[in-house]
Amino acid sequence: MPTALSPVITASARWLLAAFPPATGPLNQALAEAQAGHAATIAAALRYPTALDAELLDLLGPGGSGRLDFVTGADAPPLTDATHAWRTRVDETVVSWAACLLTDADLAALAAACLTATHHGPDSVGDARRLTIPSPRDHRAAPCCATRTSSARSRTSTARPSSASSAPPRPPPPPSPGDYQAQGALNRAGKRGASQGLRPPTRMRP
Repeated sequence: MPTALSPVITASARWLLAAFPPATGPLNQALAEAQAGHAATIAAALRYPTALDAELLDLLGPGGSGRLDFVTGADAPPLTDATHAWRTRVDETVVSWAACLLTDADLAALAAACLTATHHGPDSVGDARRLTIPSPRDHRAAPCCATRTSSARSRTSTARPSSASSAPPRPPPPPSPGDYQAQGALNRAGKRGASQGLRPPTRMRP
């Protein structure tokens, strides 16, 4: 996890888990936390790809969860409460992009490949296979997982693979410096978020 972005990553992942809680059970909770953390890490690294971007974020702040709470209709506590001070570190764009990554494994793999072109590097997210190559168990545990897609990257499938599809998918080529393909893809995916199963929560857990 990029150190300079860790407060935003932690807060954004926490907001996602509170707004779209996983199924009950400690294993579901642990898997959902891992996937939300990976998604927020990738999104934050692409949102703030250079050291200067991270320094400006530290200087100006991410904006907080106020608008997200309003848009989703969640019952959010006042940010003046010290218990909920973490909400001031939530970044709206990071949350939106992370939600898209949680619903589309192929998009997550593309976004992870684009980390090569950032200051943080490809190793900043660690092992994100639960996000980029999710198993059926990961699908069930993931937040925002109502219509999660991973047509080419699921580890298991009930359908018999054809000869054309039996070969493992080729990883996307690493982008050249400054070529952030995932940013455009994430923005386009965000516009169709409603059709991806991102239903606004009726009430958010503190």
